Amino acid sequence: MEPIKVLIADDHVLYRAGVKTALSSKNDVVVIAEADNGMHLLTMLKTIQPDVILLDIQMPVMDGITTLPEIKKNWPDIKVIMLTMLEDHSMITKLMELGANSYLSKTSDIEVIYEAIKTCFEQDYFFNSLTNKALLTNLKQRNQVTPQKLVQQEAQLNDKEMLILKLMCEEKTTKEIADMVDLSPRTVEAIRDKLKVKTGAKSTAGLIMYAVKNNLLNEER
Repeated sequence: MEPIKVLIADDHVLYRAGVKTALSSKNDVVVIAEADNGMHLLTMLKTIQPDVILLDIQMPVMDGITTLPEIKKNWPDIKVIMLTMLEDHSMITKLMELGANSYLSKTSDIEVIYEAIKTCFEQDYFFNSLTNKALLTNLKQRNQVTPQKLVQQEAQLNDKEMLILKLMCEEKTTKEIADMVDLSPRTVEAIRDKLKVKTGAKSTAGLIMYAVKNNLLNEER
């Protein structure tokens, strides 16, 4: 297989150099280009096609927040990993809803960045404690609804599946969910696995992301 092609967009030369040097030891990843702002990046994408972009949020001329929707509109297959020094939960959720495939702190070590690149390329999303906490916080702020008001979306989830998904998004354990819906823990696990198949999610975090992106847990009471 050809190595995963990576483009780094960051206005700090030393950061770009450090990541590029560290990734050079990986046989299945190659940094093919660097950009120092969003405008520069969008111009480069007209002639080169990376598989994954490491995109800094704070850059001059055109920042990552403005650049992300342009990438997703014109090159939807490119995976975008946002980089930042800020751990802002509302910002993380906003960027994930705009199409970001992951969100990493710039203090992340190279193994985490490498894992994120590989996972986003192969599975679309890379979730970590930062993204999970942000998504759950966002859901808690807006999901004060009864199960009957949840809207069935494209995956055609039934009432029981919607209720269990809602409880998962509230960080209930399998046992807690089982007690609340009067099912055995094994049955709850089976429904969770069925939810993954129906939604295409590969993990519990993926199910949370599905709920966020499809607005299953709306703001109405």
